[in-house]
Amino acid sequence: MPALRRGCDGASLAAAAGGTQLVAAPELQAATLGLSSRPTIDFTLVYYFVGWALGSYYFTISNKLALRAAGGVDGFPITIGFVQMLLGSCYAIYLWIAPDARPIPRTTLHDLMQIAPVAACAAGAHVAYILSMNLGAASFAHIVKAVEPAFAALLGVTLYGRVVSRAQWLCLVPVIGGVCLASLHELNFSLLAFLAACAANLFGAFRANENKKLLETAGLSSRIGSVGNQFALSTMLGTLALAPLFAVTEARRVRTFVSLVRHSAPLRSHLLTSALSMYLYNELSTLFVAKTSATTQSVANTAKRAFVIVGVATALGEGLEPIKLLGCAISIGGVLLYSLAA
Repeated sequence: MPALRRGCDGASLAAAAGGTQLVAAPELQAATLGLSSRPTIDFTLVYYFVGWALGSYYFTISNKLALRAAGGVDGFPITIGFVQMLLGSCYAIYLWIAPDARPIPRTTLHDLMQIAPVAACAAGAHVAYILSMNLGAASFAHIVKAVEPAFAALLGVTLYGRVVSRAQWLCLVPVIGGVCLASLHELNFSLLAFLAACAANLFGAFRANENKKLLETAGLSSRIGSVGNQFALSTMLGTLALAPLFAVTEARRVRTFVSLVRHSAPLRSHLLTSALSMYLYNELSTLFVAKTSATTQSVANTAKRAFVIVGVATALGEGLEPIKLLGCAISIGGVLLYSLAA
């Protein structure tokens, strides 16, 4: 019987009846299997999150500056929202026709009809959010958007038959209370801006519930082909959904808007930057969500929202009084608890 000995590589040689068996140390086993005993960093996931956060930050700033350059309250918020989604649709089409960029989805007309409600809700949320930023502070619009889980919970229970636990309902108390506290001490508070942000939350809640129904459709994901294609289709269908609203509101002033774009370099720059950053950060957020767990999503979204609110308020010179900051922290903390209680 062969003698038992230990080599310098840490492997153990053991004699076994009928032959000799090699039993490697854990480190050698991990190396043999191509694994590492040390935790690895998913750099792709980090890239998705950083792109999501920075894209949301730069979109908010560029969007607010584009609104200001277009005339502010008396300007063209719906036109800007429509153009942003139109440019995003053009970018999506470019990715389909560019060599080796992204395969074209194999969706049917029936599939598109099923995606249309989600796309329309996403478009409605986008325009309502822009209206809120146009009428008030961009940071305040972000704070009010933190209440979206309350809208989603209410709609889920009343219209979609969802079940919301008592713990989740209790978590909504600090969410709503924090927004109320921030609203009371908002230096440039506008009731219309608040209502527009609430409308964005309502559209966002409908989108979340409709998207959950959409994901249950058999075979749809394989026909769409990728998460990027899903967002591309949603953007294009959302642009079509916004066209009638643009036609009945600001289309009659489109020549004035075109003239502004031609003569205002800041408007051209911020309009293009906001459109591209809007598309990219939404796609990156979709990719991040698809790659992580619900808990990771909630923590990441909380960190992202806090970063954007404080960063945007600082960059745009908006008031962020201590009591408003406290209300923001309470509301965002409530959102995190609500997500973790799900």
